[in-house]
Amino acid sequence: MAAVPQPDFREIDRQVMRTLEWPGWKYWLWVAALFLIVVWGAACWTRQIYEGLGVTGLRQPNMWAVYITNFVFWVGIAHSGTLISAILFLFRSRWRTAVYRLAETMTAFAVITAGLFPLIHLGRVWFFYWLLPYPNQRWLQPDFRSPLVWDAFAVSTYLTVSILFLFMGLIPDVATARDESAGWRKVFYSIVSLGWQGSEEQWRHFAGVYLLLAGLATPLVISVHSVVSWDFAMAQLPGWHSTIFAPYFVAGAIFSGCALVLTLIIPIRRMLELEELITPWHIDNLARIVLFTSLIVTYSYACESFMVWYAKDPFETATFQMRYFGHYGYLFWIMVFCNCVVPLTIFSPRVRRNLKALWVVSIFVNIGMWLERFVIIAGSLATNFVPSQWGFFVPSVTEISITAASFAWFLMLFSLFTRFLPIVSMTELKEGLRWLRQALRKESAEAA
Repeated sequence: MAAVPQPDFREIDRQVMRTLEWPGWKYWLWVAALFLIVVWGAACWTRQIYEGLGVTGLRQPNMWAVYITNFVFWVGIAHSGTLISAILFLFRSRWRTAVYRLAETMTAFAVITAGLFPLIHLGRVWFFYWLLPYPNQRWLQPDFRSPLVWDAFAVSTYLTVSILFLFMGLIPDVATARDESAGWRKVFYSIVSLGWQGSEEQWRHFAGVYLLLAGLATPLVISVHSVVSWDFAMAQLPGWHSTIFAPYFVAGAIFSGCALVLTLIIPIRRMLELEELITPWHIDNLARIVLFTSLIVTYSYACESFMVWYAKDPFETATFQMRYFGHYGYLFWIMVFCNCVVPLTIFSPRVRRNLKALWVVSIFVNIGMWLERFVIIAGSLATNFVPSQWGFFVPSVTEISITAASFAWFLMLFSLFTRFLPIVSMTELKEGLRWLRQALRKESAEAA
């Protein structure tokens, strides 16, 4: 029987610092490919600005479609980081230590990506600052009844807190990297670590500020995506005007975000050789959250359909009949399969311990949650109160290209982060070293 690995403080530092070594050509080829996709998306956006929104598939009545779908999707993705890093920190969850840094990083980049889409959706993007309540000599004030203004407040607040939270947690780890680096990296890490020396006073201040930020970030999980859901719920449109949207969107956001954490962390732990730090125990607990939130989302689908049937409103009934069996019906049932049926396999411990199967499940969830947002947005707009005004949206090459570029943009930023800053928290892993060793012993016993 092979010896059970027993990592100590120095071994944790060594394994994490190894991920910061200069990468090979395959890594740079991957980043270059993502960058070319981003450039192509930027070129399509430039053409859209020059020729107008007519180059997209946006037509009456579908004036919100892929761009707003992407916005809601990326804001939802961002919620997993706050859940894992803040809420589970407050509950002193033991398994979060190995995965929370990746989730926080994903949150910051997902919010940055989400913030681009309200701007891309604007026809005259150079006037984007009109959304902000800034002091000016013309006494201009934004329309606080506009969902665009609500989104500006939500995204800017969430982005600020997310970056602060990520940066605060990085300081002790970056100081460790500073002490073991040379050249330009040492200069860079010295700037980012803000003179951290690990004194008792610094640790006391760090713990207090980190707890404060965790308490501040926790209500943002609920408030930010509730505000996004009100973009739709406040409208008098069948399929949107629903009081269930706020909790429904929050549960869906955590569901999709945790699924994307699985999508990223399973290949990363292998590529960066972090199997001893990110164990199947950590991934198993993350999969349980995905299963739990999937059940909430499934319940929300059932409640929404039941209330439409119970209310007997003819417009809502017609909208939902079209959603189930109409032009976008096949997208709805794919969504149900991906979000409600596929995650049920996580009930099986064999699936939770099979990382390849779990990765495939997470991909299905990502697809299903994007389709959910599209079905709600484009599907509801397609069938409004007047049948003569019905129209079905067909995306253009411009929208598809910009959507693909948004995923490439996110992955490019994330890939660069993993090679220049610690993607796993050395500090928190050392604090939970006892449980990490227990997880490794359990894994070794099961393998034997």
